[in-house]
Amino acid sequence: MLLPSLLVQIQDTALSSKILGLDAVKSFSLQSNDTLLDWIDAIEEGRPDVAIIEVTDFSESDYQRLTHSEALQNMDLIVISSGFPNQNLDQLMGVGAIFHYRTPVDMNVVSDTLIDFGLYYQEHKVKGQRISTSNLDQFVMLVGSSAPMHKLYRVIRRVAKTEANVLIVGESGAGKELVAQSIHLASDRNQEPFIAINCGAIAPELVDSELFGHEKGAFTGANQAHQGVFDQAKGGTLFLDEITEMPMEHQVKLLRVLETGEYRPVGSNQVKIADTRIVAATNRDPQVAIEEQFLREDLYFRLAHFPVNIPPLRERGSDIVGLAKHFIAHRNAAEAQSKSILDSALDKIASHNWPGNVRELKHSIERAFILADDVIKDEHLIFDTPPLETGTSLEDMVPAGVTLEDIEKAAIINTLEENDGNKTETAQDLGISVKTLYNKLDKYQGE
Repeated sequence: MLLPSLLVQIQDTALSSKILGLDAVKSFSLQSNDTLLDWIDAIEEGRPDVAIIEVTDFSESDYQRLTHSEALQNMDLIVISSGFPNQNLDQLMGVGAIFHYRTPVDMNVVSDTLIDFGLYYQEHKVKGQRISTSNLDQFVMLVGSSAPMHKLYRVIRRVAKTEANVLIVGESGAGKELVAQSIHLASDRNQEPFIAINCGAIAPELVDSELFGHEKGAFTGANQAHQGVFDQAKGGTLFLDEITEMPMEHQVKLLRVLETGEYRPVGSNQVKIADTRIVAATNRDPQVAIEEQFLREDLYFRLAHFPVNIPPLRERGSDIVGLAKHFIAHRNAAEAQSKSILDSALDKIASHNWPGNVRELKHSIERAFILADDVIKDEHLIFDTPPLETGTSLEDMVPAGVTLEDIEKAAIINTLEENDGNKTETAQDLGISVKTLYNKLDKYQGE
């Protein structure tokens, strides 16, 4: 098998010998830098496909140089460090650029990673094939053939076989739950339950009950015992979506479970043992969330044993058009139709920035599919956030004679739907408190 070129720069002689002795390395076109010159310069000069670098320090300057390097855009980087906390390395890992191994290094894992690289290059790079946008690659629940997606697939393969907690970071609509499901299905826990909850959609007073369960009579309205998600996901995976929307006082209790492995249902004296893998997700920058007190720093470190960043749709190149065709094909199959799409409509799709990511693209295609007869045209494409027409104001769009109460209800319901039930985000968008939002929703349910 023809494998990609490799740059190895290891200061530890014994470790270097082990890496160079791996079966996966023998077929690489090996470049070695015995003088240990500046390794970023060596990467720029050699332009390898893969680099294995040992670092004793990784500064902010190193981070800036590497992320602005053209060489990094077309290579995979494996960094070996002592394991001491390093924010710059965490940031580099956050942009999907590297695999970060801490000493002592498991050489079998390094070998497997190199083999993965080799298989990818053999299939796509060496053959010079361009992936067809109408036949996207699929990995478990995910679809896409772009380089950022293949990096994501490799990360998922690596982390799925461990028991490490995972923190998924990505914009709204990018597919965080699909990534969580893919991790579960690729893991050894795939025969057990996958349970997902949206932390922003739970009333604050019910968080403990949803997580840990409660006994009958534990509080007013507890007419029967309830099994919490830690029980429901026993042996499997628990996905905590939008973890930064969980109130800070409840984050403390979650942290305690992660530290001790024990929890107690509300109103019970029985201590239970947690047997579930935790995958959490957020659409916020974790560091900003910590600074703004949406996320406890100690909980972040417990959850982010392995952070996974999802690329936004706008960074996925030809995947945009490929996914559009994929969604059309899916609708055709589901409805026994044979609708097509004009090239000009595909150009319109390719040029849109997709702030709502894959979710917005899917919604747009589904609307266009309904509007079109046999062919989807440019005018059938309506994006989720259309600009107001020139000379049109918000006041002009509200019909006369509608009560303020009806306008308020429509704004709340529509915003809640847009935020996929996330009440914290909905309250922020509407400029009201979460408590006010809950009161309004309780009123609507009683109507």
